[in-house]
Amino acid sequence: MSDAAHVAAYAESHLPLAGAALTDEYYYSSPTLCIIDAVYSIGVRYEGVQAVVRRYCERFKVVRLRHMRGALPPKELQEPLSSLCTRIEELGPDRMSVEVFANRQRTSTRSGILKAEAVGHFANALRSHGIEYFQDVATPLPNAALEQAITQIPGQASGIALRYFWMLAGSDDLIKPDRMILRFLQHALGRDVQVSEAQRILSGAAAILRERYPALSPRLLDYKIWESQRRVAQQSVRGDAPASRVRPQPKR
Repeated sequence: MSDAAHVAAYAESHLPLAGAALTDEYYYSSPTLCIIDAVYSIGVRYEGVQAVVRRYCERFKVVRLRHMRGALPPKELQEPLSSLCTRIEELGPDRMSVEVFANRQRTSTRSGILKAEAVGHFANALRSHGIEYFQDVATPLPNAALEQAITQIPGQASGIALRYFWMLAGSDDLIKPDRMILRFLQHALGRDVQVSEAQRILSGAAAILRERYPALSPRLLDYKIWESQRRVAQQSVRGDAPASRVRPQPKR
C-alpha cells in the first residue's frame, strides 16, 4: 500500500470528513489580511493570529470577511496590497507592532525581524510580481523569482508562509506542511515525514478520499487534520485526554 493510501485510510478513521468545510479565515475580504495571517501564524497559537488580524481591521476599518464565500469580492471592496505597504511605510514596523498589531513577535528567535516588518516585505514582493487583488492570484502557484523573493525575507526561508498565503487566497491544491501536519503524517505512516514529501502524500490521499468525499481537496484535508490536532491538544490541556496523547498547544 502506498503512503497516500495509508494516510487516506488513517484520515478516514480519525477525521470527520463528511460535510467538511473551511472556516472563516479562508474567506478574508482582502489579500492584505491573508498576508498578515500567513506571516503571523508561523510557530504560534492561532488565537493570537486571529487577534492580530482583528486589530488591523478595527484600526483601519477594513472588513474582515467577504459577504459571499462562493465568489471573490470585487476589487472595489478589497483593500489593495499597496494600502498595507503604505501603512507600514508611514508608521514603521515598530509602531505597527505596538500600535496596530499589539504584537512584537519576530520571525525567528535568532536572526529574525519583527513580523510587522516581514508583512511589509511580503506584500512588496507580491506587488512587484503584479499581485494587488485576489483577482491577480488566479493561478496561485509562485514562480521561482517570487518564491526566491519571499524566502529571502528573514525567517521565511522554509516557504511555508508563502504556501499558506496561496491557500488563504484560494488555492485548493496546496497544503501547509507545518508541525501539526507532519505529526499527523508521522502517526499515520509510523515514520518521520519530511516537509518536502508532505505535499505529495496529502495530495495523493485527498485524491483517493475524493471518491467518497467529492468536495475534499488537499487544502480542506490539511485543515481537517489541523483542526483535529488542535482539538486533541486542547483536551490535553484540560486533562480530558489520556496521558499518552498529551501534546503541546498546536502552532500553525
